[in-house]
Amino acid sequence: MVQKPIFMGRHTVFHGFGRRDIETPPSMQPTTWWGSQTLTMPDGVQETNVRLQAEDGAHSSGILYRRGDEKTVIVFNHPRADFSSHYLVPAMLAGGYATFGGQTRYLGNDINCEHECLVADLAAQVRYLRATGFEKVVLCGNSGGGPLSTFYQSQAVTQPPHRLSDTAAGDPYDLNALDLSPADGLILLAGALSEGALELENLDPSVVEESDPLSCDPELDMFNPANGYRRPPESSSYSAEFLARYREAQRARCARIDAKAKQEIARKRKYKAKMREPGFASLPLEEQNYITRMATAASVLTIYRTMANPALTDLSIHPSKRQIVGLMSPDPQVASWSFPGFVAVMTPEGWLSTWSGLSTRVNMFENIKQVEQPLLVVNFEADVTILSYVAEGTYRNAAGKDKEFVRINADHFGLTSTGPREAGIHEAGAAITNWLKKRFPASSQEAPESWKLANMSS
Repeated sequence: MVQKPIFMGRHTVFHGFGRRDIETPPSMQPTTWWGSQTLTMPDGVQETNVRLQAEDGAHSSGILYRRGDEKTVIVFNHPRADFSSHYLVPAMLAGGYATFGGQTRYLGNDINCEHECLVADLAAQVRYLRATGFEKVVLCGNSGGGPLSTFYQSQAVTQPPHRLSDTAAGDPYDLNALDLSPADGLILLAGALSEGALELENLDPSVVEESDPLSCDPELDMFNPANGYRRPPESSSYSAEFLARYREAQRARCARIDAKAKQEIARKRKYKAKMREPGFASLPLEEQNYITRMATAASVLTIYRTMANPALTDLSIHPSKRQIVGLMSPDPQVASWSFPGFVAVMTPEGWLSTWSGLSTRVNMFENIKQVEQPLLVVNFEADVTILSYVAEGTYRNAAGKDKEFVRINADHFGLTSTGPREAGIHEAGAAITNWLKKRFPASSQEAPESWKLANMSS
């Protein structure tokens, strides 16, 4: 019997709503990790493919879902993941709200992702949706989309000339020159503190040589039994002394990668300045070529072992309802030693802006202090990657007085280990819809009870 191949790589699409029968091979399970058949669309949904161009010239896209006379639209975004078929789209439509599933300029590959540039993509989306006729625009930041949406909103509510005017690498990128329309509300669904902060917590400090994925300092190895590691499902137990050394070494490794990134950027900047000198054109061609190449070429950063947070295996660290599993693998050690992890290959500029916990400007704890619009924070209590302190701290720091906090017993993708698998998604959809109805106008065309019974009971 011929064995069909199974894709084991990383998908661009997050767990999405149900596919139509013709979109899935007959041999596949109808409900998969990356697409649910129980989360079906209500009748009468119109899908519009939207092509957008930001004010800096970059292109992005998305899908607008609506059933008719919606007055409020919910916007989903992520720096690199495809949220065009987000799992909450059906619930939002059923509740009377249009949705926009965004795909940024860095869709599927964040090697050169700079969050300062992503602000322009979200601005293009909000501008388009307001021009389409929506009275209210609400951002829903899920996972890495949480810090992105909060970062956008914090810059949008900041009046020029007080916005950022360059990237984390120091390159000119003036957000004061952009038309940034603030959203009318913000929902944070299992949002990360930032991708950089997440990586700083997960960066394996036992890596001795950045070019060698097998290099390992046993004294800093969280999977070394001598340091307190135990084979799952038994919880590991790390000493306070080990954790202090571990966290310090994580920051040291991040600082070394930052230094390498800044060295590359400084070299390019130095030779770009030489190209602008008056005598450059009169230099011998060989010398011009050398200067041009030194100003242009850049080594990419390859970052190994990026899922090594001791909290993954020691449940006493930030206690929650989580289990001992990795985000991308049942075994945290396999998840950490596999490639790619959270981050794999980055340009120096992309690393500093997005994945460096020491250099990124994106941080929900800080950015939310500028946001006074209505806020809903939804925390998945069994999330193994984004722990409860992130949602709690973001809620606590929010500048606005209209804010709510919801706890749901589900993992990072809204899935549960007992009972109906997608119960957490249904609960999140209901909580968000209830919150929206108290604040933002809904369509008169809510889904019929038959749809609610079929979709909310699974």
